[in-house]
Amino acid sequence: MDSCVIPLRHGGLSLVQTTDFFYPLVEDPYMMGRIACANVLSDLYAMGITECDNMLMLLSVSQKMNEKERERAMPLLMQGFRDAAEEGGTSVTGGQTVVNPWIIVGGVASVVCQPNEFIMPDGAIPGDVLVLTKPLGTQVAVNAHQWLDQPEKWNKIKLVVSKEEVKEAYQEAMFSMATLNRTAAGLMHKFQAHAGTDVTGFGLLGHANNLAAQQRNEVSFVIHNLPIIAKMASISKACGNMFNLFQGTSAETSGGLLVCLPREQAAKFCSEMKSQGSGFGGQGAVGGAWIIGIVEKGDRRARIIDKPRIIEVPPRGSQAANQDNSTTSPAPSPNLS
Repeated sequence: MDSCVIPLRHGGLSLVQTTDFFYPLVEDPYMMGRIACANVLSDLYAMGITECDNMLMLLSVSQKMNEKERERAMPLLMQGFRDAAEEGGTSVTGGQTVVNPWIIVGGVASVVCQPNEFIMPDGAIPGDVLVLTKPLGTQVAVNAHQWLDQPEKWNKIKLVVSKEEVKEAYQEAMFSMATLNRTAAGLMHKFQAHAGTDVTGFGLLGHANNLAAQQRNEVSFVIHNLPIIAKMASISKACGNMFNLFQGTSAETSGGLLVCLPREQAAKFCSEMKSQGSGFGGQGAVGGAWIIGIVEKGDRRARIIDKPRIIEVPPRGSQAANQDNSTTSPAPSPNLS
C-alpha cells in the first residue's frame, strides 16, 4: 500500500501514515519544497484520504553549499513545503535536518481516521475503468530542460522540439508535480472508487503492477491510452526511447492518481476533475483526468497494449491549452479493439 494503516486501541480508529524523500529535480527551491510536500501527501490521497493531521519535514543540507547558498535556498525550500502543507489543510510541526553530501527533501504525513475515510486499494473488479489524474512525462521534461545548456544532448532532440516548447513543458511538469492530488482523493469517494495508487518513481506500469498484485479478485489491468505532456513523446522517440516512456517505466515525481472506478462513474469523475481543476500555477493541465484502460479478469498483473494511443496534453497557458479549455469534450475512452 502507499501508506501504512495501523489499527489503534481506541474506538475503531486507525493511524494512516507515510514517509517519502528524494533529491531535488527542479531549479527553483521554493517549487521543489512544494513538490516534495505534494509527493508525501499523495500517498494519503491515493487511499482517498483528504485530511492530514500533521506533517514532519525531512531536510538534508548539502555540505557542498557555502553559507550564502544555504541561507538563500534552504528557507525558500522550507517555505514551499509549508505552503503546500497549508494548502492541504495541515501544518508542519517539526522534523529533522542534517548535513549531507547531497540535498534531500521529504517528510512524514499522519492522520487518524475512521474506516469510512479511506479506501483500501484492493477492490477492483472486472469491468472497472482505469483513470489517471496527471499527464506523464515529467522525467522527460526535466531532462530536456537541462539539455538546453548541453549542446551534445540538445542536438539529438532539436529537430522535434523548439526551445520554447521545452521551457513550456518544463513549467507544466513543475506545476503538475506541485499540484496536490487532494481533489481526486475526494472524488474517489463520490464516485465509488474500488482502488487507487499514485504514480511516482516506478512509472505508470510499475505502480499499475503493484496495484494489480494487491487485488482480492483475480483481475488484470490493461492500459490503452497514455496522456503525455506535449512533445515529450517526440523527445523520447528522438532519444531512442531512453526514458521507456511508452513502456510505462519512465519515473514520475508527484504524479497523478491511478484509480479503478466503476465504468458508469469514470466519465463523470473525469468531467468533475476538469471542472474543479485549478492546479498550482493556475488552470490545471488540460483535461484534468483521462480514462486510460480497463480492468478485466486475469492474473493480477498490468500491461500496456503494443500500440497505445498517445494523448498530447498541452502545457497550461499555451495556445493549444487555451483552445482546449474553450471547449468541453468527453474524456477519451479506452480503445477496446
